[in-house]
Amino acid sequence: MKVGVKLLAVCLCVATVTVVMVQAEDPYFHHVWNVTYGSASPLGVPQQVILINGQFPGPNLNSTSNNNVIVNVFNNLDEPFLITWNGIQHRKNSWQDGTAGTMCPIPPGKNFTYHFQPKDQIGSYFYYPTTAMHRAAGAFGGLRVNSRLLIPVPYADPEDDYTVLINDWYTKSHTQLKKFLDSGRTIGRPDGILINGKAGKGDGSDQPLFTLKQGKTYRVRICNVGLKTSLNFRIQNHKMKLVEMEGSHVLQNDYDSLDVHVGQCFGVIVTANQEPKDYYMVASTRFLKKALATTGLLRYEGGKGLASPQLPAAPVGWAWSLNQFRSFRWNLTASAARPNPQGSYHYGKINITRTIKLVNTQGKIDGKLRYALSGVSHSDPETPLKLAEYFGVADKVFKYDIISDNPTSDQIKNIKIEPNVLNITHRTFIEVVFENHEKSVQSWHLDGYSFFAVAVEPGTWTPDKRKNYNLLDAVSRHTVQVYPKCWAAILLTFDNCGMWNIRSENSERRYLGQQLYASVLSPEKSLRDEYNMPESSLQCGLVKDKPKINPYAGA
Repeated sequence: MKVGVKLLAVCLCVATVTVVMVQAEDPYFHHVWNVTYGSASPLGVPQQVILINGQFPGPNLNSTSNNNVIVNVFNNLDEPFLITWNGIQHRKNSWQDGTAGTMCPIPPGKNFTYHFQPKDQIGSYFYYPTTAMHRAAGAFGGLRVNSRLLIPVPYADPEDDYTVLINDWYTKSHTQLKKFLDSGRTIGRPDGILINGKAGKGDGSDQPLFTLKQGKTYRVRICNVGLKTSLNFRIQNHKMKLVEMEGSHVLQNDYDSLDVHVGQCFGVIVTANQEPKDYYMVASTRFLKKALATTGLLRYEGGKGLASPQLPAAPVGWAWSLNQFRSFRWNLTASAARPNPQGSYHYGKINITRTIKLVNTQGKIDGKLRYALSGVSHSDPETPLKLAEYFGVADKVFKYDIISDNPTSDQIKNIKIEPNVLNITHRTFIEVVFENHEKSVQSWHLDGYSFFAVAVEPGTWTPDKRKNYNLLDAVSRHTVQVYPKCWAAILLTFDNCGMWNIRSENSERRYLGQQLYASVLSPEKSLRDEYNMPESSLQCGLVKDKPKINPYAGA
């Protein structure tokens, strides 16, 4: 750990006295990550995976609110590489977001140092690669942001804190999956399910993933880091008390199982109050005709006895999942990263200034599968959108607002491929409606922000549906699921300047165009709103050889 300080010496010549003022910064934590290929057999078949410091999954990144996190990433792959920090808001700093619209990828054999702060954030998150289909090979891991010591949390300190990464998995390589998509084919259904990079045998021979002490409580952070499949998570004979969801404390209800959609993270408290022996954690697919499942072992310290082969049953149908979503409520009295209660922000009393409806569709262009939002299938230009904007060459790279806020059926059907960028006015309070006319569950994520997921309902959205919104205690989060033939509405203030990715967390859909970017510019080009491009940032495309500029000034 390195604690940075700023020293300002003020010389008072008359009294020949020197006064030194010391202003402490937030602590710095440095990490060096070597990204390499390796071999593993998650489903019993040896295959190439992507390792971070030799680990699959990658190391857990442990932080505290406002810490300065420094991660020097060395790319030892044979392809360009980027990592995004899913759920970290990067206030004023989309330069660190790790998406193709904000950063040049790290070339093979080179390195780049990320520097970000989870400013005024707490909670359970994860990181993963955004380049190519690298997420299908690994390089993902847990990212936790702890509360500062002086900020109370609404539960007793647990005995320990465990991260559980659940995901679908393919035995085909990431390069083969990418070839499928590039040729216009789907990657199909997964071959299995993993818990922390492993598929349990379920015969009593597995080594325990975690050990529990009788009578103690444990914080368990559950994240779906997979490619495309919603999963249900449950623990044999144990209730899970939901306490946190993607950075928000929630009302503490007990659940037998939780549906965790792609990109989502839940924080639960588990009490070791059962007979001391082994128990299974179970992760199984949702909404597939043929269900896949796996197990991970919990062991009570000093316990005797194998886990029962009788696994807890999974729920059936998406109506059950929708009802569970409706049970999630923001804890209005709990403090989050700051000492003031979460509920002191009355989002339901703010006037909506713009409504954007995003309709997901799929179709074929030149015989190849593409996915789109409101009729546009996004393509990433060689010059990252943020860099084009920053260096004043945006007009040579993309156009703003090529989709309508309220698209017609003809606009939705006629899919075209080009960069998709919304121009959002700084500090406006906006309603975004995700409308899903398809037969599969969608999961949507917004970088740079958290939003209030005020409704998920069957049918088609119309303005009169606002009467069903939860305008009091909807959870502030960064992902929301949309069930088949349903819609979801979110509300937020776009107060974080930068270029921010709105994407399907289904990697297949994102890769084939189901994403866009929201550009939020500082009207005054002020450092109060956004940082200048860091000196260490990589440049590529049309701005590769341009000298660095610092257009933002003031404080």
